Amino acid sequence: MTLLEELRWRELLYDVTDPELEEKLENDQLTFYVGADPTAGSLHVGHLISYLVSKRLQDRGHHPILVIGGGTGLIGDPSGRSTERSLLTLNESLENAEKITRQVKNILPDAEVVNNYEWISKYDIITFLRDIGKHFNINYMMSKDSVKSRLDQGISFTEFSYQIIQSLDFMHLYKEHNCTVQIGGQDQWGNITAGLELIRKVLGHDKKGYGFTWPLLTKADGTKFGKTAGGAIWLDKDLTSVYEFYQYWINTSDSDAVRYLKKFTFYSVEETKEIIETFLKEPHKRLAQHKIAETLTTLVHSKEAYESAVRISEALFSGDVASLSKEEIAEGFKDVPSFEFSSEMNLVDALIQTKLASSKREAREFIKNNAVAINGEKQQDVDFIIKKDDAIEQLYTVLRRGKKKYALIRHL
Repeated sequence: MTLLEELRWRELLYDVTDPELEEKLENDQLTFYVGADPTAGSLHVGHLISYLVSKRLQDRGHHPILVIGGGTGLIGDPSGRSTERSLLTLNESLENAEKITRQVKNILPDAEVVNNYEWISKYDIITFLRDIGKHFNINYMMSKDSVKSRLDQGISFTEFSYQIIQSLDFMHLYKEHNCTVQIGGQDQWGNITAGLELIRKVLGHDKKGYGFTWPLLTKADGTKFGKTAGGAIWLDKDLTSVYEFYQYWINTSDSDAVRYLKKFTFYSVEETKEIIETFLKEPHKRLAQHKIAETLTTLVHSKEAYESAVRISEALFSGDVASLSKEEIAEGFKDVPSFEFSSEMNLVDALIQTKLASSKREAREFIKNNAVAINGEKQQDVDFIIKKDDAIEQLYTVLRRGKKKYALIRHL
């Protein structure tokens, strides 16, 4: 199976600029690039496909260049947008670029990472218009989907010129790094082909470049991939904790699990088919979701971070929270109602204060009926005193009523 055949099987191939790319990918070692603009201080899971496809190419012997758009990020890509982006300041763009660079190096540590601000910033307006702009026909530019889709709502000259600015990336990398391939989502087709045209017109008609795209990813129900009720799922653990990241994949719907397994994991085609077969026979065991969560949490964060997320998940399921560290408690109970206690407190009063009971009578009934646990241990003593000395690492006490009602006490 060729690389492109495998990408087709994984539903990761939408279009190719030239059919001969398939043979070149099999017989040559090519340098390719993929880009991301630093519109925020972190990538989100919607960006993962770019770097996972890059890893698949790298595993087949090709050389990745990861472009962080410190320059193009100042302009704003109109692709997939119905409105103008808010313009970043130079400092914001460069700061975001530094953060994103660290994230992509986690995924592809051996890849070369460059910032296109380095070469874009060297163009003055006259040189840009004379040496670059003259090669772009307005009718050609307006035919691009990223522009056509915005004509009714309106598009500024700034975003209209984005495809010219990004074309400079491809030409620069072609000249300086012998980079002959650009890859991206299907919404990047216009930018990729514009870059190929610029290479041909400026560097010569004998200069040949290639590109391919993958389909944009959506959920089976048609909703946007990578979004939850709480917002985007970020790769930065300070914005989306490792546990939340892990849980996002564990909670993948059965209707999406097979597609995601093919796209997001690196099991061979044969291994993937075996996992799918087992999953379809026993979907309640959620094998596909566990494989996806393990692959991506390990790749984006680390093996240790993945194992910690699994411990938190198992502890919350079993109630054995005493085995967790204070860091894992804070991560796993991030969305649980939390309260600060500065002194000892009777369990009955604690249940009322944490809203796990509405009255002292109800609190006593819960305790006597064995429905209350403290740090995973059932407690039937209505006179029990919650103390800092008994807390997990003398910091946290986890109260649970029934199977799913939790409250977190932080001892001051």
